[in-house]
Amino acid sequence: MDRVEIATETERKYDVPETFELPDLVGAGEIAGTDGAETHDLDATYFDTDDLRLMRNRRTLRRRSGGHDAGWHLKTPGDGVGRTEHRLNGDSETVPDELVGVVRAIVRRSPLAPVARLRTHRVETPLKDAGGRTLALVAQDQVRAESAGVETVWQEVEVEFVAGDPAVLDEVEQRLFAAGASPAEGPSKVSRALADRLAAEKAKAEDSGKKAKHKINPVAVYVGEQRDAILGHDPGARQGAPRSVHQMRVATRRLRSTLKTYRRSFGESDLRDELRWLAAVLGAVRDPQVLEEKLLGLVEEAGPEFAAAADRVRAHLDDRIATGRAELAEALDSDRYLDLLDRVDELVARRPRTADPVKRARKVLAKADVKLDAALESGVEEKIHESRKGFKQARYAVEVLAPEQGRPAKRLVKALTALQDGLGAYQDSNVARGVLRELGTDSFHFGVLYGRQEQVGRDELAKVPELARKARRRKVRRVF
Repeated sequence: MDRVEIATETERKYDVPETFELPDLVGAGEIAGTDGAETHDLDATYFDTDDLRLMRNRRTLRRRSGGHDAGWHLKTPGDGVGRTEHRLNGDSETVPDELVGVVRAIVRRSPLAPVARLRTHRVETPLKDAGGRTLALVAQDQVRAESAGVETVWQEVEVEFVAGDPAVLDEVEQRLFAAGASPAEGPSKVSRALADRLAAEKAKAEDSGKKAKHKINPVAVYVGEQRDAILGHDPGARQGAPRSVHQMRVATRRLRSTLKTYRRSFGESDLRDELRWLAAVLGAVRDPQVLEEKLLGLVEEAGPEFAAAADRVRAHLDDRIATGRAELAEALDSDRYLDLLDRVDELVARRPRTADPVKRARKVLAKADVKLDAALESGVEEKIHESRKGFKQARYAVEVLAPEQGRPAKRLVKALTALQDGLGAYQDSNVARGVLRELGTDSFHFGVLYGRQEQVGRDELAKVPELARKARRRKVRRVF
């Protein structure tokens, strides 16, 4: 089995009448020719859970024969412009493990089985510029779909962007509309084939989610947002993508912090411990990534004579990152992780009411203030680090209020973030010194780097009182 290929797909779909004929598209944008149409007969089987969990989460998974890209395809939401497509060669009867892993957080333990079969007769026309470069592909499709013994037949046109200016899609669209095309009923062929089942599953989900008709409080909304962020960044985290690992850990920390702040509403349980475990395995990848960037930047500033030190730092942290990625991959495929996701889903569905979120946020922030004052007075690293954790909890508590409190809450979040980052920069210098001490006790160059990082820590800590003063201004804390 070949490795998974990942690409971004940008296309538009249109419904067309039986008598539709492709209009002349030459002159639309840079299009200078439409030579070389090809005909393909495509046969695709779509896989999903029994309750269509993939489809309901805007994912489609299929095995297709015919055409230029036969094999397995998994399409997931992209960046808002296109969709991300995972491609894998092969004609196995079961879904490859590589693709199951991408959607594991969504399907959990539910089996993936065929839910629909689509056979498509396609006439594909390339739209080329004067130099012969293909700008887009226009596919005229006659579709025959089968699902649960029901057969549906229709025609549609797809226009897929290939190269050049994406505005060519707008030009082509106008000509297609003029020829009788209209926007497609659904986002994909299979969603059209499964429209009735999708509607039924959506209705079931809405019925099961109905609770008392009180207004959903901001804490419940915030908890749901963090759950969605964990699920959304899961695929990238499995690949070790720095941004996905970082964002997934942030969402995990936010969720854990919220359960702590509002523990009277959510109850005492070991779910916070499980979220701590997940944040830790994510941190085992992310922390050395960040540390490597900081330390190598420091070494580069020191000059070429520090090249050997840079090599030792890079090798050490690359090894930690590789180990962390392996441990993270194992963790995300574990029953422990799936159990955690199930419990978070239950928490979101329960939507417990919380009493006076503003009051709770005020108390958390006041406690953080006291911790910081005591830590700065003592100068003890561990106490300063604990005060940073306190402000992180306070910041997340205020984030809960932002949708309702608006600008005042956002202003306070910004000030708390700056203070938290200042304390974090000091803590980063301590961690960096620990790595330098571990690697270079026998090296003059590491001693120089250690001294510079020690100065960085002093400089960052010296900024904290002013950051705290700004975060305590009456104007900034007006939300309370």
